[in-house]
Amino acid sequence: MSESKSKKYDVLRDLGDGLVLRRVTEEDTEALVAFNARVHGNIEKEELEERVGVWTRDLMEKPHPTFDIGDFTLVEEPQTGKIVSSLCLISQTWSYGGIPFGVGRPEIVGTDPEYRNRGLVRAQFEVIHQWSAERGQMVQAITGIPYYYRSFGYEMGLALGGGKLGYLPHVPVLKKDEEEPYVIRPAADTDILFISELYESATLRYLVNCERDEALWHYEIDGKDEKNVNRSVLMVIETPDGERVGYLAHPDYNWGPTLAVYQYEVKPGLSWTAVTPSVIRYMKATGEAYYERDKGKELGAFGFWLGTEHPVYDIISGKLPRSREPYAFFVRVADLAGFIRLLAPVLEERLADSQLVGHSGELKITFFRDELKLVFKDGNLVEVEGWKPEPLGQPGDAAFPDLVFLQLLFGYRSFEELNYAFADCYPENDEATVLLNVLFPKQASNVWPVA
Repeated sequence: MSESKSKKYDVLRDLGDGLVLRRVTEEDTEALVAFNARVHGNIEKEELEERVGVWTRDLMEKPHPTFDIGDFTLVEEPQTGKIVSSLCLISQTWSYGGIPFGVGRPEIVGTDPEYRNRGLVRAQFEVIHQWSAERGQMVQAITGIPYYYRSFGYEMGLALGGGKLGYLPHVPVLKKDEEEPYVIRPAADTDILFISELYESATLRYLVNCERDEALWHYEIDGKDEKNVNRSVLMVIETPDGERVGYLAHPDYNWGPTLAVYQYEVKPGLSWTAVTPSVIRYMKATGEAYYERDKGKELGAFGFWLGTEHPVYDIISGKLPRSREPYAFFVRVADLAGFIRLLAPVLEERLADSQLVGHSGELKITFFRDELKLVFKDGNLVEVEGWKPEPLGQPGDAAFPDLVFLQLLFGYRSFEELNYAFADCYPENDEATVLLNVLFPKQASNVWPVA
């Protein structure tokens, strides 16, 4: 190729060594699909990850409520047009205690093995962090391999998944001549209002949630290819005469020998005990059908991956003998003071409901390299700003190493747990301990992010 293929594209940065970083265009579709299927598969065995490739194609070709093709970045060799690294940013809105905030979700992060350890992902993260800030997104969150994203300013600070699992002998069996009391069918666009109302009601039990409007529900129902790794099979639970009583969502494939649901809600006033046996029987039948279709591991279990807390766990605890501990979202908050100002109504409400009602005073928190001061007056958060600590004189009222404070902020760990786990996470006085426990209690979340 005599001249740079990338000259006609939106080049964001010349990275040197014959590489450029640029936005993706429609012309990149086939190459990017093939690249992501390869680098997210087993390269040594030349096994492609088809579902990630299909996810990429959906983002490139199908209308998405919060994503555009230009939200992909790639690094290429201009002289050959070879893609060597890529990622994307999926915008969405989450809420904290009912307060909405913008989130940028970096995803499909991958680099050709021959080009790794050259700072290509770091360069792309710098770009998408800028995009995210320009969009007013106060938080970035990503799911991914352990530790890696800490390198880019992230902390594993918000619970991801987790739940309970049962085995085939725990599947309840219908009695002889007994008919299934509930029918489970695919959701349709006409079910969106019903599902949305149940979803929003369920979010009240959690601290952090992903907000979903009508466009996102339409997208979940019919906006993704059936082989998309993030496609949700959204189902409605109803009585034989057609009365809707709940919904559930699960992937379009088994995870090893298990089919698991990651959304399950029943409308108020109806017993979870009455509905759940039908749901488990549906999971068994569907998981067996997926096994026959995909020829993977034979179905041996059913799972409710609904986070650390959910009503179903208590009502059928005997049928769910195994626990699956949650993983974690990597989260990044570039403007911590600004984010806490946004959350002031939640913090003030916690104070008002505590033994510190009407509290006035300062809370100085040191992160050793960065610091934060919260000022309260009559129970109101009136000031959040940085301050300069004096390590040998006034270290502050509480200390948190690196980004550990984010675990407290997002309810992932309690202050007591962090104090136990980290020797350099500690309070300087009793008042700080009480105040931190009141302001930032441990609280469950079950975020279903936009993908």
